[in-house]
Amino acid sequence: MCINVVNRLPGIDSHNSLDFGCCVEETLRMQTFTPDQVHLRRIDPAQNMRRFYSLSLQPTLFGGASLIRDWGRIGRRGQTMMETFDTNADAGSALHRLERSKRRRGYRDVAVQRC
Repeated sequence: MCINVVNRLPGIDSHNSLDFGCCVEETLRMQTFTPDQVHLRRIDPAQNMRRFYSLSLQPTLFGGASLIRDWGRIGRRGQTMMETFDTNADAGSALHRLERSKRRRGYRDVAVQRC
């Protein structure tokens, strides 16, 4: 919906609309984005090791994607790193590459406990 007339004063306001193209139907839509998340743990009581590693993809405001990594000791705050990519495909391939690397080092999926 365009507003064509808004309290215009003849000596001050222009007769031209400032809303260039406001009546044209917008054809651009936000990309559909499916967030991808991976939560891994590595627990080895013999080495007093209790680690977590989390990967997630989030859309950016400019049409790209961010890969967010969280890691640290279970029960602690840990650290966070965010990398931005131009495309969702680039971010997804980076996520899968990091996931494979962590799985080779002994990280496993988080086990779901049911009551």
